[in-house]
Amino acid sequence: MNKITSLITLMYTLLTTSAIAQPYLKQQGKVKQLYVHDKPYLILGGELGNSSSSSTEYMQPVWSKVKALNLNTILAPVYWELIEPEEGKFNFKLVDDLIRDARKNDIKLVLLWFGAWKNSMSCYAPYWVKKDQDRFPRAYSKSGAGQEILSPFNANTLNADIKVFKALMSHIKSIDAKEQTVLMIQVENEIGMLPDARDHSPSARVAFNKPIPAAFFSYLNSNKEKLMPEFKAVWAKNGYRSTGNWEVVFGKGLATDEIFMAWYYADFINKLTKAGKEGYDIPMYLNAALNYKKTAKPGEYPSAGPLPHIIDVWKAGAPTIDLLAPDFYNPDFKYWNDLYVRGNSTLFIPEIKFEQGVGGKAFNAIGHYHAIGFSPFSIENGDEKMNAEISGTYQVLNQIGPLILQHQGSATINGVLFDKTDEKQELRMGDYILTFSHDLSLGWSPKAKDETWPITGATVIQLAKDEFIVAGTGVVATFKPLNEKFNAGIASIDEGVFKDGKWIPGLRLNGDQSHQGRHLRIPEGSYSIQKVKLYSYK
Repeated sequence: MNKITSLITLMYTLLTTSAIAQPYLKQQGKVKQLYVHDKPYLILGGELGNSSSSSTEYMQPVWSKVKALNLNTILAPVYWELIEPEEGKFNFKLVDDLIRDARKNDIKLVLLWFGAWKNSMSCYAPYWVKKDQDRFPRAYSKSGAGQEILSPFNANTLNADIKVFKALMSHIKSIDAKEQTVLMIQVENEIGMLPDARDHSPSARVAFNKPIPAAFFSYLNSNKEKLMPEFKAVWAKNGYRSTGNWEVVFGKGLATDEIFMAWYYADFINKLTKAGKEGYDIPMYLNAALNYKKTAKPGEYPSAGPLPHIIDVWKAGAPTIDLLAPDFYNPDFKYWNDLYVRGNSTLFIPEIKFEQGVGGKAFNAIGHYHAIGFSPFSIENGDEKMNAEISGTYQVLNQIGPLILQHQGSATINGVLFDKTDEKQELRMGDYILTFSHDLSLGWSPKAKDETWPITGATVIQLAKDEFIVAGTGVVATFKPLNEKFNAGIASIDEGVFKDGKWIPGLRLNGDQSHQGRHLRIPEGSYSIQKVKLYSYK
C-alpha cells in the first residue's frame, strides 16, 4: 500500500511540475532567456503601428502579410480607452480576436499596454478619465500649465490603471494560459516627462520637498559599488548622503529633477506591474525613448524614463519589471546597446525604426548582445526592399534559432555590424581570431565608391574547436590562430540550410567564392548561412 501511495504521489508531482502554466524567464550564462511551454524562445518580431490592432477587420489582411516576413511574434498594442470605455465595464473582444487570429496564423504575441501613458502623453486614457481633471489631475509644467500627461502623484490614476490592467491580465490567463499565445507584456509605453524634467503639480511639489523614501536609500547603499558610473557621480557630489530631500541629497538642477521623477514613475509602474502579475504572472518589460542626441538636457527628451544614466533608479523603484528595453530611432546602435547590457542585463529590442540596416542590426543584437528578441516598428507598412531585408534576415535566424538559444549567454556566440565608418572588427573565439569586414571593403562592387554603404552584419557561432557558423549579410571573414607560430587554412566552406534542426550542406564554396581559400564571404544583399572548417599549418 505504501508503495502504491508513493507511486501516486510521484506521478502527481511529475504531472504538476512538468509543465509551467505561463511563459517565464530563466537565466542561462550571463543572460536571461524567454521560455514558452518550458522551451527557450527567440523573438523574431515586428511591432504593429499604433492603431492597427484597434480593428479586427483592419487586421485581417495584415496577418498574411506579416507572416510572409518569416517573423514568429507580433507586438500589438491593447488600449485602455477601448477596453474600458465606460468606467468599470470591460470589453475584451479586440484582445480575444487578436489572440484567436494569432493562433490561426501560428504567431505569438507580445501585448503593449497603452494605459496611463504612451510616448509620455495620456492619449490612450479613456474619455471618462481625461475629462475628470479633479479626480485624475494632470502634470504641470514649471510655468503652471496643465499637460496632456496624467500625474503619477495621484492614487486615483494609479488605482484606475491597476483595476483595468489586472482585469486584462486575469482575462488573458483565463483564455491563454494553456496555449501561451501571449508571451510578454509591455507596461505602458515610453514613459517620460515633457517639456520639463519633472511634474510641477501641487502634489508633485509636496513630494519633491519630502525626505527621499527609505527604500531608495536601501537600494543605493546595498548596491553602491555596482551603480552605473554616471548616476553614482551625481550621488557622490554631495558626499553620498543617505538622508534628506531630493535637492539635499543630489543637489539642485535638472539631474535631480529627473531622478525624482524617475523614482515616482518607477513606484507607479512597480505597483501596476505587481497587480498585473497577480492576475497573470508572465514576463513584463518597460521600453524607453532614447535621447535623440547625447547632449540633450532633461526635458528636451522624454525625461525620467528607463534610460541608462538613471537605470539604477528604475531598478530600485520597479523591481517587479523583468526587463528595461531601448527603442531605436537614432543611429547610435552599438553605443546604446553597450549601455543597456551593463551589469549582465538582458537585452530586448522591442521597437526599432523599420529602415535599411534592420537585418544587420538583428544579426548583431542577437549574436553580440545575446538579445532575447528584435522587432522593427510598423512592420505591416514596409516597402518591397524593407520586406525583403527583414524576411531574408528572419528566414536565416529562424533556421539557426536552436543553435542561438543553445549558445546564448556564452562566449561561443558573437556578432558584427558594419557601415562605411565602421568597416572592420575582430572577434576572438576559441583558439582563433576572426577578422570581419564589410563586403564592400573588398572594392569589387561599384557600390564601394558610394558615399554611404548599406548597414550589414552577421551572427557567428562556434560549433567545435575548428568549426564556425556564419549567418548574415554583406560580410567577409578571414581567420588566424591565436598562436602566431601558425597560420589558419580553410578546410571547407559550405553554404546550406538547417531543416528541423539538421544541417543540410548545399554549395561547397571554393575557388572564386572563397577567393582561392583566403576568406569566407556573404555578399551584400544576400542572406546566407555558411559553415566553415579550419585547420592550422606552419
